Formats: sequence, C-alpha cells, structure tokens
Amino acid sequence: MGPCGFRDARPYGRRAAIGIGLSGVGVLRRAAAQGAEPVRLLVLGDSLAAGYGLPQGQGFAPRLQAALAARGRAVRIIDAGVSGDTTAGGLARLDWALADRPQAALVELGGNDGLRGLPPRDSRANLAGILDKLAAAKLPVLLAGMLAPPNLGADYGREFAAMFTELARARPEVLLYPFFLDGVAGDAALNQPDGIHPNPQGVAIIVRRILPMVETLLDRVPPA
Repeated sequence: MGPCGFRDARPYGRRAAIGIGLSGVGVLRRAAAQGAEPVRLLVLGDSLAAGYGLPQGQGFAPRLQAALAARGRAVRIIDAGVSGDTTAGGLARLDWALADRPQAALVELGGNDGLRGLPPRDSRANLAGILDKLAAAKLPVLLAGMLAPPNLGADYGREFAAMFTELARARPEVLLYPFFLDGVAGDAALNQPDGIHPNPQGVAIIVRRILPMVETLLDRVPPA
C-alpha cells in the first residue's frame, strides 16, 4: 500500500540496480573501462522512494542515479523502496537488502508511520534498529526525515519530527536531511492528485535538493 492507502502495482520486493539514460550508462561503462566498480548505494524507503504512480524511470531512485551520473559519479542504486512500508517493515527486510552488498545507504522511512498515527517511540526504535544494523555493516548513512500529517495534532507532530534529529544527534556519523519532501509537500503543482506522492516535477525538486547531501554521503565511502 502507498502512504495514503494505495497499492503499488509492481511486485513486492523488487530489487534493481537501475541504469537510467545514456548519460548513466556512459558513466558506468567508463567506470568499468577504467577498472572502477560503481558505488552501490542502497535506498531503503517506502512509496516516496519507490516512485509510486510514476512512469518507469521517473521515480526517485532512477532520477537520483541519473543526476549523479550527470555529475560524473558512477553509482548503482539498489532500489529497496516498497510502497506502504513502515519503519517496522524496513527493519524486517534490511538483512535481505544488505545481501546486495551496498557500500552506503539512504534511509527514507517514516511517512506511513505518521499517516497511520503509530506511536513515535515505536517508529524511533525501528529506525534506531535500522541505523544500528547499518553501522554494524560499516556503511555511511544518510537519514531522510519526515513530518507527520497536521491532523494528528501539534504534540504528535513535534515528537514525530524530533525523532529524526535526535537519532542523528546520537549518531554523529549519520548524515541528516531534515525533510525528504522539502520544497514539494503541500504544492498541488508538484504532487499527484492524492496530494501526497510527488509527480515528475516534484521528484526533480527532491533530487536536486538532496543531491549535495548524497554526494557528501558518497564521499564517505572508503576506496575499494
């Protein structure tokens, strides 16, 4: 199910190293010719990462890979975005995702927890479990924050938003991007009709804004 109750038509658990566009293919080929393997970046997320409702190749993961390729970075994204996933679901399938041997991870989870009104303390514990597993695997991590729907009240919203900053503060090695939908949330022109999932224009803004942090993350990957 998507964050607002829609079901993604793609099979559950689809894993892919996504090659996008001629520029992306060109960068990967140049890396192979030079003997350098592309960096494997795990994107562990929900429908916002999985590209719910978007044409193939227009979701966050492929658009991010294309943007990195345009900047000369050879990156193969492991697309572990599953529509409807909660922090508990992400934690439950993390071992499976790590089987693809990523070298860095971007965690985008929590939106469905907020939409369902799940206790922030439970979501925080799940995210802490994810971050601890990634730390044990010695992976650089970028944590993308989320905001709760306003209808759940100000107290819930404050506690929900704080869990991301507090988790990152307790783990100085974790990079924090405070709000994954920054610049897109609430703008009808940048979202699909459900008002939650970004359209291609919205995805472009998300990618552009988070790109510097992703590059900082990749700079933390040890040389092969």
